[in-house]
Amino acid sequence: MDNFALIAIFVSLGILFRRLKAFPPETVQVLNMFALYVSLPAVILLKVPQIEFSTEALLPIAIAWGALLFSAVLILIAAHQFKWPRSATGVLLLVVPLGNTSFLGVPIITAFFGDAGLRHLIMYDQFGTILIFATYGSMILALYGREGSANFLSVVRRIFLFPPSLALAVGIALLPWGAYSPLVERLLQNIATTMTPLVMTAIGFQLKLQLQPTSRSPLCLGLLLKLILAPAAAISICRLFGMHGLAVDVSIIEAGMPPMVTAGALAVVAGMDAELSAALIGLGLLLSFGTLPLFYWLL
Repeated sequence: MDNFALIAIFVSLGILFRRLKAFPPETVQVLNMFALYVSLPAVILLKVPQIEFSTEALLPIAIAWGALLFSAVLILIAAHQFKWPRSATGVLLLVVPLGNTSFLGVPIITAFFGDAGLRHLIMYDQFGTILIFATYGSMILALYGREGSANFLSVVRRIFLFPPSLALAVGIALLPWGAYSPLVERLLQNIATTMTPLVMTAIGFQLKLQLQPTSRSPLCLGLLLKLILAPAAAISICRLFGMHGLAVDVSIIEAGMPPMVTAGALAVVAGMDAELSAALIGLGLLLSFGTLPLFYWLL
């Protein structure tokens, strides 16, 4: 668990840096953009040759889409029962099913399972989270967002041109040529090691909590669903059907990742409940440092 201790250290550094004048507010954007355009694509390119397109490889995809269905149905039932505003319902439907499965997922999965777990993370993230974001996410933005507030075709285009998605496509295209040369592999490994310090420092830097009384009910349900019920349902169903192994374990942890920051930002842009979105992101991230180790212990 040394890697998990490093995660806590870098998050703490981010919180410290936010209080220092030497680090401007744009610091978090620079860190995130470097991780998005350089570090994460390097991780994906490094791990694509390890992907085996088999029944096991399909498990993370099935669990990702199953978690979406589970969360969306419960949110719609609760929204109808408690008469939540349309803007709050839209935030929950968009933010709760979409987890931070790449930025936070890579360091967490590495800490729990080592590099071997990353090939399953890629399947969950790219063919689960990203495709859900592009299809289901765009639909929720269109249905619950402020009319004309977002160009939904542009949103879908950006997702398909997402640097990690492009890295996945390049990696798959290069599979017939075999393994990378030793020089290329060393280069990718060195770049990939920047992922954890960059992302965890950025997360600590932007960690803010906003909680209004009117948001408490949907906030509590959203966090309960995302951090507890979704991974609990995943682990229960997998054990019921006798499914075990690294792919299953990685997928269960991925199902319990806190809400995706990008989804929360798009919810705000589309005119949904901004305070609820910010609270889900911030508090979800903070609580996940307790819930994720709990589910890892339960595996």
